[in-house]
Amino acid sequence: MGNKLELTWYGKEDAIKVEPRLLLHDSTKDYGEKETENMLIHGDNLLALKALEKDFAGQVKCIYIDPPFNTRQAFEHYDDNLEHSIWLNLMNARLKILYKLLEINGVLWVHLDDNEVHYCKILLDGIFSRSNFVAHITYERSAVAGLGQGGYLVNTTEHILLYKKGVLSDKTNVSYEELGFNIIKRYNRYVKSFGTRTLVREFIAKSNGQPVKVYEHSNVEIETISLKSPKEREEEIRELFVQHIDTLFRGNRVQKENEFQNYILDGLEKEKFYSVDYIPSRGKNKDEETTLYYYNCELLSWLKDTTSINDGMLTKSQKMTTLWKHGEIPKADIANEGGVYFPRSKKPEQLLKRIIEMSTDENDIVLDSFLGSGTTAAVAQKMGRRWIGIEMGTHAYTLCKTRLDKVISGEDQGGISKAVGWNGGGGYKFYELAPSLINYDKFDEPIINKEYDADMLAAAVALHEGYTYQPDAELFWKQAYGTENSYLFVTTRHLTDSYMNSIMDTMKENEFLIIACKSYDDKLEHISKKIVIKKIPQMLLSKCEFDKENYNFNIINPPVYEDEEADYE
Repeated sequence: MGNKLELTWYGKEDAIKVEPRLLLHDSTKDYGEKETENMLIHGDNLLALKALEKDFAGQVKCIYIDPPFNTRQAFEHYDDNLEHSIWLNLMNARLKILYKLLEINGVLWVHLDDNEVHYCKILLDGIFSRSNFVAHITYERSAVAGLGQGGYLVNTTEHILLYKKGVLSDKTNVSYEELGFNIIKRYNRYVKSFGTRTLVREFIAKSNGQPVKVYEHSNVEIETISLKSPKEREEEIRELFVQHIDTLFRGNRVQKENEFQNYILDGLEKEKFYSVDYIPSRGKNKDEETTLYYYNCELLSWLKDTTSINDGMLTKSQKMTTLWKHGEIPKADIANEGGVYFPRSKKPEQLLKRIIEMSTDENDIVLDSFLGSGTTAAVAQKMGRRWIGIEMGTHAYTLCKTRLDKVISGEDQGGISKAVGWNGGGGYKFYELAPSLINYDKFDEPIINKEYDADMLAAAVALHEGYTYQPDAELFWKQAYGTENSYLFVTTRHLTDSYMNSIMDTMKENEFLIIACKSYDDKLEHISKKIVIKKIPQMLLSKCEFDKENYNFNIINPPVYEDEEADYE
């Protein structure tokens, strides 16, 4: 009794005790605005997530991760051939920290293929609870993705698991409002001037034998309505919407099976405006002369009234399915998107735009701890979100940094740039993970890493002890604070009676102090009820494992476990 249903695997009971590392700001690699809060972090993502935990717990609105799929194939940039239980252990440790980083109404999107998605679903049920599962989205890649595959069935799909941190009241029919999601389809453009039109094509409709005339418009003026900070500008936006109610539009991709529409589209050019006069053979406008409008090879849908205006947002409400088709999220030249080449491993900017647009508002924090080529950060930057991106290995520099520099400078005009009117701006700060605080010498004895100076040591010990490192301008022993009257002081000097008295003389009656030092006189052990003295590194050894280079998925030769049945032969 009392047992719960759970996934188990070899080594699950061996909990990973991750060392909280410092994040070292490398200002020489920053780019763009100096006051930015965006963070590009180079290093193992489990160590980096642990480093973020203290300052960012409960603050991230949207997390998207695209972890190694564990496909048992070796890729160019990392080996994806992991023994199954190791993959589960490494993912479990990361997902637990990601859960802590999410704000109460934050959401997690996990992108996988069918090798591990079902196991990851059970992992997430255990961390978020089954009641917080929102959806299992099937993402249909291009059919080209199936070329070269053997076997009976060609796989052209991947999967995205969606969870919300906050408790959902009705897990069987979750609404956009309860999720805090934004409606995707928006009427946010209007035709200021239709210009002049010229007949460029004419043909006879097969359905009724009536002529169809296609006109190209010149000097057409299309305006985009800013939807940034809508609540602050609700009345202004509402008035603008009402003024242009007859010319507000959104684009619709035409269904492939519509032969008439496809015939029209075959003769249209992108980024041009057209109108088509024809007489429908069916529908509500049957036998009446009707005009269709096309922009950027999409059929325009016009707003007919103001009933869809809510909180300054003008939307066309529509339910989305859990099948996201390739045609809905065009991939274009994904391998070269963003100006960096990362074949077979990129996700299209349009996909991330949909995810970020749905689940965040401007200035919300978006996090990707498997940043890859930098797509999530690039899209978040273009959409006015704050972001944190983590990537290990050299492509943190060669791919992520290179791509994001182009985004911020405005050089990157691919992906979603034109759709969101991106011309550059913003910036990011670059961080490296600090080395392990404690090393082991040739006698396997723990020693403080020689790369740590006094300030780094004090900041690191504060992080381990849960204190905020913020040295006081007047009292040297107030290096870090916990509660209002609780402080931490870290020093490498030997503590003596006179030195301790100099500290106690400046302490107030209700103040409490922990001193972390390398050595002290024995008689100081109980010098004051207001002071606790601890030795470093001994005080830290049981908290986590040190001298660990990484927890990455780059395992080429997984361990071989003995057959447990061998003992009974």
